[in-house]
Amino acid sequence: MRLIILGPPGAGKGTQAARIADAFGIPAISTGDIFRANIKNETPLGKQVKEVLASGGYVTDEITNAIVRDRLFEDDAEKGFLLDGYPRTAAQVDALDAILAEHGHTLEAVLELTVDEDAVVARLLKRAEIEGRDDDSEEVIRERQAIYRRETAPLTEVYSERGLLVQVDGMGSVDEVFARISTALEGVARS
Repeated sequence: MRLIILGPPGAGKGTQAARIADAFGIPAISTGDIFRANIKNETPLGKQVKEVLASGGYVTDEITNAIVRDRLFEDDAEKGFLLDGYPRTAAQVDALDAILAEHGHTLEAVLELTVDEDAVVARLLKRAEIEGRDDDSEEVIRERQAIYRRETAPLTEVYSERGLLVQVDGMGSVDEVFARISTALEGVARS
């Protein structure tokens, strides 16, 4: 399966992405992980990303698209993948479409974990307290939630119009959420 997972910070995307990847035998691909791997391996794209990040800049769509393209053409992603953190913009949606078309592939589904914002803020504040993360104040966490809503709303609209958006209640235990995701993906696999 070729999937994307969306959800605000603290929704549990990383945890669920790992479980989905294991269940379907596909790699969970996080753009953050790709950036770090390219930087560590000092690839030409990694050097560009390192330079941009060192200057406090934003990694351009052009660089991000190139790194994702390279990753999706690796052998382990041939039979499918789960993207986490990409696409983030309408231009990246178009780029992903083009990347997939190069190999005659399409997306099967775009999962969106829906959560109660106040509950997620409380969860992230608790995590910040446990981990001693002073930079994760309620104001900062709520701003990240607002940025996610602004940036992702257009993407959910695009994927909803294409009939690919599958919203899953992201509240509850890890196992409860995964059970709901599994049921939703079984429906996608059958169609």
